Amino acid sequence: MRNTRPIAAASADIACGGVVLLHGIAMGAWTLKKLERALRRRGFATLNLDYASRKKPLEQLAEDIHAPIEAFASRLDGPIHFVGHSMGGLLARTYVAKHRPERLGRVVLLGTPNGGSEIADVLERLAIYRWFFGPAGAQLTTHPRGVLASLPPLDYPVGVVAGNLSIYPSSLFLLPRPNDGRVSVESAKLADMADHIVIRSTHPWLTRHRAAIDQTIAFLNAGRFDPPRSRYGAHSLTP
Repeated sequence: MRNTRPIAAASADIACGGVVLLHGIAMGAWTLKKLERALRRRGFATLNLDYASRKKPLEQLAEDIHAPIEAFASRLDGPIHFVGHSMGGLLARTYVAKHRPERLGRVVLLGTPNGGSEIADVLERLAIYRWFFGPAGAQLTTHPRGVLASLPPLDYPVGVVAGNLSIYPSSLFLLPRPNDGRVSVESAKLADMADHIVIRSTHPWLTRHRAAIDQTIAFLNAGRFDPPRSRYGAHSLTP
């Protein structure tokens, strides 16, 4: 595993607890920097992890991140929340299933293909896809016997943020609409999610979109998303 970022010092409001941030496949902790800064300003301690997203399956990645998360949790008195973008959300769910923190708080999934990715279904046949995205990439399909189907039902609060703006021509043919160019709104849903909101954003921009950041913080604080604000181009959907 690559070196993780240093654990951020908790701010004055220790009751906010800490947030573990997990980036998407083939990305890095830098993609969550804007969100991390916003969380710190709101009183959360943060652990923004880099991990070898292309090298190992989700189960092994969960083992890789366990030690730094355990150390992070030991330094805080409040709950331990998780925010994952794209495959990082699946890693968060896998981690909780294997190493559930004693003070588990809430989980926010940003553009996470909880039902699998139809794009992965098509591309997994290509050698270049398997080479570039590695073992975890092969786990992102919609196959009913895949690793995603084996994750246990939710018994902790999860908020799902989905995007509905695509700039990728391939999404017109490979993804059900609406979608964010990589993940469909329908695939992002979970049967037992606590709340769900759709943001007018593309897949990679969800981590930096103002509405997505505000709504992530709202859910971590209250377990639900705020009523949508029209200037954000966001709207809520019922599960």
